Amino acid sequence: MQVGFGVLGPVVAWAGDGTPIDVRGPKHRAVLARLVVARGRVVPVNRLVDDLWEDPPPGATSAVRTFVAALRRALEPQRQPREPARLLVTEGPGYALRAAPDTVDAWRFEDVTAAASGTPPHEALERLNLALSWWRGPAYADFDDEPWARVERSRLEQLRLNAIESRAAARLALGRAADVVPDLDAHVAEHPWREEAWRLLALALYRTERQGDALAVLRRARRLLLEQLGVDPGPRLRRLETDILRQADQVGGGPAAPGPERIWAQTTAAYDRTVASDARARLESTVGLLRSLAVTGASGLEVARDQRVAAIDAAEQLGNPDLTARVIGSYDVPAIWTRSDDPEQAARIVAAAERALAALDPDSPDATRARLLATIATESRGTRATRGPEAAREAERIARRLGDPALLAFTLNGVFMQTFQRAGLAPERDGVGAELVALSTRHGLATYEILGRLIRIQARSALGDFAGADEHAAAADQLAERHELPLAGVFTQWYRALRLAATGSSPPAAEAAYRNAAARLSGAGMPGVERGLLPLALLCLRTWHGQPARFDDDTDWGPYKPWARPLVLLARDRPADAAAALRQIPDPPRDLLFEALWCLTGHAALALDDRATMRRARTELAPAANELAGAGSGMLTVGPVSDHLDRLAEKIGDERG
Repeated sequence: MQVGFGVLGPVVAWAGDGTPIDVRGPKHRAVLARLVVARGRVVPVNRLVDDLWEDPPPGATSAVRTFVAALRRALEPQRQPREPARLLVTEGPGYALRAAPDTVDAWRFEDVTAAASGTPPHEALERLNLALSWWRGPAYADFDDEPWARVERSRLEQLRLNAIESRAAARLALGRAADVVPDLDAHVAEHPWREEAWRLLALALYRTERQGDALAVLRRARRLLLEQLGVDPGPRLRRLETDILRQADQVGGGPAAPGPERIWAQTTAAYDRTVASDARARLESTVGLLRSLAVTGASGLEVARDQRVAAIDAAEQLGNPDLTARVIGSYDVPAIWTRSDDPEQAARIVAAAERALAALDPDSPDATRARLLATIATESRGTRATRGPEAAREAERIARRLGDPALLAFTLNGVFMQTFQRAGLAPERDGVGAELVALSTRHGLATYEILGRLIRIQARSALGDFAGADEHAAAADQLAERHELPLAGVFTQWYRALRLAATGSSPPAAEAAYRNAAARLSGAGMPGVERGLLPLALLCLRTWHGQPARFDDDTDWGPYKPWARPLVLLARDRPADAAAALRQIPDPPRDLLFEALWCLTGHAALALDDRATMRRARTELAPAANELAGAGSGMLTVGPVSDHLDRLAEKIGDERG
């Protein structure tokens, strides 16, 4: 069991399942902290004595040995008498802490912040948010007056301030200047000598069209530096002030040009003057606008969904099947998640598409027919109806015959949504993703290239190819930044949390990454993705590592409650209730989480000796024997499917097929 250590705040230790370890009194914590500061080097006993006491008492050396013995018992409770310690070791004249690099929050913080340097803004922001979330207070908070901790505390604090400013720079690069201003304002108030913080605050104010405030901030920084330190502002501060005074449209750029707001206002005003208010063209133009709105995430996505249905209703009321078909089929917004955000609304869209398809004139363009079929396939995701796969195949045939790249990309999205007939289909979905990437790259279809990259992240993760998935995640982030498509970053951040969990990171670190990813998902406008996903990810992680499913009573499991409930009840020592809950579990939906939910079901069946359910789980999971369970979602994993199959086969008593 891997032990974690925390020094970014009060000094603490955690067991592998995140449970705090009692490291006794302040002198015990001081020994532990002093050894963490040494970073694996030996600290002689006499040095520990001098560091622990200003005036060492008689028997101080024996006391240090007593503290070390107590720490060893706490950190390695399973160690047998006379068995050598593995963590807190005796070496030469003293002791050393042999902790893995990722088990100490301060060491992990340094590694992650260093890795963020030079990465694309989306990726840098994710890494810096994660790293800064590990701070629980001042470093080595219990020992702020100790000389041996002072240098390390100061060094870590400088790294923290650098990370805060790097995070602000990443958010600025992503166009989130308004969000940065309050944080930077507080930051410069607390740390007024940091020139980079002043520069970033002025830049954020300028980019939110507060030029006067930006100049005032720069002048305040100049006055403070001159009066208090006797130094002039550095070249970056001076250059920024010059650029603002020149009113560059982009700081460091050329002369001012009409801003997007002005162009938008002029264009929409001209449209209102030119196109009659009751013109049918307005409906088609609205769908084009809704497509752009949908990929912005948050409220834009929610509004786009609602107004899409309103536009379809309005088109149907006009009694023109061709217009209705165009309004329905023009909303070719890529979809990556196999659970609908609004199943009732999706069913309405499918019904409207079927009506339009039936009413189409025989001479209507085949492309219109293919778009309706692709819509049916995409909006039928997560259902067991045979119509979805049929519509996907027919739409794909038409698109390939017509040779229209944009149409083919749209229909391939429908094909992907219907590629969940059984477990183990990650290679097939990877092929769909690869074709989407190649097609979109050739024809400049940025949103569909991102979709293809996300599909390949999912598929390569399922197959354990994280190097390949990393390449697609980086490419997706670069495309998202270039084309201002923030929703892609939600999925790549979840992927990186999954990657941490799947590649041996400690459970506390993986849980922290999942929680940070969930914070990014919150409010992104995708309830079908968000609801219940974080507790499910944590449940999968704990199940994989053999930890009990302890969760609060008010945990919102969303649609995953039936599969979580038996394990939660087992953790509360209620086996009879758990067995009853297991009997009520439905078959998992055939979607991205199919394998993960079957693994949870099989795990509960093993614990409750439900052999019939074990056999069903083994049968359903067998085709995915070479995959990581749940990793095909790009969000979470419950470990290798083969491990679950082995346990099921061993319990049932016959060989796995």
